[in-house]
Amino acid sequence: MNPIKEGAYTRTKDDIKDIRHIYLDLDTKGDKVLDAIRNSTEVPAPNFVLDTSPGKHQVVWRVDGINQSEAESLLHNLANQFEGDRAATDSTRVLRLPGFANRKLSEEFVVQARQESEAVYTLRDFTIHEDSPETPQHLDVHQGRSRTASSNQKSQSEHDWAYAKRALARGDDPEVVIHRIADYRSNHKANPSYYARHTVMKAQTEFARTSAMRGGAGSDVLQEDKLTRDSGRSHE
Repeated sequence: MNPIKEGAYTRTKDDIKDIRHIYLDLDTKGDKVLDAIRNSTEVPAPNFVLDTSPGKHQVVWRVDGINQSEAESLLHNLANQFEGDRAATDSTRVLRLPGFANRKLSEEFVVQARQESEAVYTLRDFTIHEDSPETPQHLDVHQGRSRTASSNQKSQSEHDWAYAKRALARGDDPEVVIHRIADYRSNHKANPSYYARHTVMKAQTEFARTSAMRGGAGSDVLQEDKLTRDSGRSHE
């Protein structure tokens, strides 16, 4: 999907020359998810749809001006949002070739491709949410898979900390934010409640510091909230 540099003989990330395509491998509920993508306001119309076997598809968008880190982050978030194959979220991916047979099935299936758009998209055309407790999750066949991040992508902790700061800034109850993060990371952390509370406490501290520096009310609100909770505990 993405060309390699001249003289390269492998397909490592360092060998990728340009990001020219974003893609999604739909192995589960393929027809239903494909309809959702076509009707979604968060992603543009696909350039190509490959039918790789009955009810399974590969969706391809042509892109320009996207770097490797942005591409892999977007691939990951698309897979989360639309139940795509999370193992197929690397920039070195090779998809099936139209006209060639998929022989992994009991009866071979000739891969077919349809062009649905001639546009070339940029990152701004994809308004998919980043990996956070606000991202819809579909944990059926993917529940046991762990999330991974490249060295150029945000880690789980960075995503959750950024989410916590956004939620606090818009006035969400810290306890609700803790519950969301703990629930979202329940399959990925040994002690999700402790992890979530620690994350929100750090975010509260940072939010209060930046609010104070900007002369905002955030620090006063958080301090008042803390005093209220402490007062409540003293009466228990």
